[in-house]
Amino acid sequence: MDRLSAEHYTVDRIPEAVARHAGVPDTLAVGSSGKVGVLELGFDRIGGRTELTGHYQKTPLQIMRPIYYDERRPQMPYVMLMSSGGGVLQGDRYRMDFTCGAGAEVNLTTQAATKIYKMEQDYATQLVTIEVGADGYLEYLPDPAIPFARSRFYQRTELVVDPSATVVLSESMLAGRLARGERNDYDAFCTDLEVSRPDGGILFADTLRLVPSDGGVTGPAVLGGFGVMASLFVVTAGAPATMVADTLHEALAPYGLRAGASVLPQDCGAWARVFGAESPEVNEALRAAWDAVRRLLIGVPSPRRRRP
Repeated sequence: MDRLSAEHYTVDRIPEAVARHAGVPDTLAVGSSGKVGVLELGFDRIGGRTELTGHYQKTPLQIMRPIYYDERRPQMPYVMLMSSGGGVLQGDRYRMDFTCGAGAEVNLTTQAATKIYKMEQDYATQLVTIEVGADGYLEYLPDPAIPFARSRFYQRTELVVDPSATVVLSESMLAGRLARGERNDYDAFCTDLEVSRPDGGILFADTLRLVPSDGGVTGPAVLGGFGVMASLFVVTAGAPATMVADTLHEALAPYGLRAGASVLPQDCGAWARVFGAESPEVNEALRAAWDAVRRLLIGVPSPRRRRP
């Protein structure tokens, strides 16, 4: 397998709202050095704890060394995903593949918010694939994406979960650089999440298409005038789906935000979506939801997040 071939890092079925901006950048072209980021991580349970057993990275994507700092879950590594580029530029193509083996457990997060810079030609994409084996437990909790004015971005996340495994995954975004008064000035921000079983059976999909020029971005079924949107998906057989949904609802209720929680299709878990005016309040509510489902599913609270 050639990890740096266009076939490997290129996302198929790019939404028309993003693809319409295809072009040849007058700076570095697609596929140039520094424009393709590849990250592969594999985790397996060895000797009573989870170890990083597979690792490949291509700048600008990289990681910090896994750390084991949670006293209540000492066998679980926490891995910080990083980018040396500082943000996503036109023509960037990123791919990240994470594998969590049978009985392994890991927490993946990011160094900071993903800044998606202004673009004049072309667009940027990111493909994320996650596979979790039998009795595995994976948390993928990246910081929010911030699409700057005139940016075009598409992310596709493909998640394959064993029926006995658990995945806690978050997705969040800001409507722009809110502190600068920039709100929904991006050209297109589109994402797809697809969750399936190892046999290929689809559990559910979640699609987001934010294209301000097409209208409807601030409507009641989209951002509704809010500046921040966050979602938390919990795919698990560790507790009844209704119990997971109730746990999410109860955790979010005290914050007084526009939020809701419900059971996922096929009773494979539950999910919640939260809207707020600013990041701190939404982040706090999302953390409370994560903490609540953690206590429910593995019996320990969420640790304090560490930064480099």
